[in-house]
Amino acid sequence: METEEKQLYYMPRIGDNAEDFEAITTHGKLQFSDFADGKWVILFSHPADFTPVCTTELSGFAERKNEFDALNTKLIGLSIDSIHSHLAWVNNVKEKTGVYLDFPIIADIDMKVAKLYGMLQPNESETAAVRAVFFIDPYFKIRLIMYYPLNVGRNMDEILRALMGLQISDEYSVALPLNWKKGDKVIVPPPKTLKEMEKRIKDDSYEKVDFYLAKKDLKLD
Repeated sequence: METEEKQLYYMPRIGDNAEDFEAITTHGKLQFSDFADGKWVILFSHPADFTPVCTTELSGFAERKNEFDALNTKLIGLSIDSIHSHLAWVNNVKEKTGVYLDFPIIADIDMKVAKLYGMLQPNESETAAVRAVFFIDPYFKIRLIMYYPLNVGRNMDEILRALMGLQISDEYSVALPLNWKKGDKVIVPPPKTLKEMEKRIKDDSYEKVDFYLAKKDLKLD
């Protein structure tokens, strides 16, 4: 009983290794770590198939899948529905809107993955996953987590902005300011010694509020 309760209330944290699992999906049975295959992964849950907000959200992921592909990122969805429900819903959405949900969707009918990733939150619902989003890097580390309630849809622009921000921060060892978007200046790490501080003060190549808050342009394609 204690193990079951711990599993139900477990909440992953930023920096944790992503939990591996095997699941039935609309692409067949898969092992999550094999599916990731050294790429970024967006793992996201939705409350239920054939519901209005979820239909808009998964359609949004599908319509912008090329942008995720360009960022070396795979998509995988989840809800506590059967594989038959998933297949019928995918077909229905394609027939009614022309949008094809061609990324795998996990049929988490036993709630195993939902419990593993803290997607079941009893004060919201004990039988439907909240709208969780996990950003998992190529080293299988959880880098960013978003949780939305059942009645508020996610923002696809923000998901893509945050993903791009994580990748840029990793590649260039910089931080990103409030409301950053591609093309904006980034924040360079603050000095850690007096010598570095003096060098920063004299350096006119940065946009500086002060030595500890300095920005620069990045040359991005």
